[in-house]
Amino acid sequence: MKGSVLLSAAVLVTVVIIAPLLGSSHIELGRAFAGISPDHEIFFYARLPRVILALLGGAALSVTGVLFQCMLRDPLAEPYTLGVSSGASVGAVIAICLGWRATGVASLVGAALVLLIVLGMAVEGRRLSSFTLLLTGVTMNSMAFAVILFLHNLASFSQSFAISRWLMGGLDAVEYPTLAGLALVVVAASALVMAYAPQWNLLAVGDDWAASRGVSTVRLTAMGYIAGSVLTGLVTSLTGPIGFVGLIVPHALRLKFGADHRVLLPCAFLLGGAFLVACDTLSRTVIAPTEIPVGVLTALCGGPFFLWLLKSRRRSLWL
Repeated sequence: MKGSVLLSAAVLVTVVIIAPLLGSSHIELGRAFAGISPDHEIFFYARLPRVILALLGGAALSVTGVLFQCMLRDPLAEPYTLGVSSGASVGAVIAICLGWRATGVASLVGAALVLLIVLGMAVEGRRLSSFTLLLTGVTMNSMAFAVILFLHNLASFSQSFAISRWLMGGLDAVEYPTLAGLALVVVAASALVMAYAPQWNLLAVGDDWAASRGVSTVRLTAMGYIAGSVLTGLVTSLTGPIGFVGLIVPHALRLKFGADHRVLLPCAFLLGGAFLVACDTLSRTVIAPTEIPVGVLTALCGGPFFLWLLKSRRRSLWL
């Protein structure tokens, strides 16, 4: 267990050290840390904040993917399955169409509204149905997609371009106070989720199995959904929807390290961050100075990889 986590941490540290040094412009670390040259601006205000955002975003999406796959017992579940990201996208698209600058705030409001709707629909007395949770989330996804298409059709050319660009998902340098707030929430929510790892192991088998062993399945499922939705909503408000991270990383780790959530969750946090940092580094260097939206790159890389997993390890993908 410790060896897997330490290996994952080593991979993350290696990727994070290398990533800020790569780009269309060569920089020297000595000049960057001296603070007297363009190297300083490039390193500390263009690349490093983007690497940190990718690390936190990848970690949050991967942990959420593990959570939702466990709660729903569905190997195809990912952070965007239960509708929160779609709500965030609707909020952002509305802000773009109305000319608001606070796209991130509107995105958070949209995510919060969908979270409350889905949770309200899934609660039945003192029960929380994971099946209703899934159906409501899928329905909200479809409704949100329809709203986005409608608004996109009414938008001007410049608004249409901005909407398309946002929906592709991408990483940009953000201010350090914003990163600090995001890091606080991501680390706290992930630590809370990891503290319940033994109970997630029981819930993954089934609600009845977990309840017979003293697990409060309603409270645990509600906590997991809220924690995953908060992580997804915050990341989406800053990056747009970035697909496949929360689907590919958990399954790849499950095949490598097994299905024990005491190992799976911390490794997903570490290697999910490393994966998105690596993808973002490729997105800004492969055809530099032009950038590929990182959401497009994760789909291009993740899609074939996931098909390969299904083909080669079909029987063990969820065991």
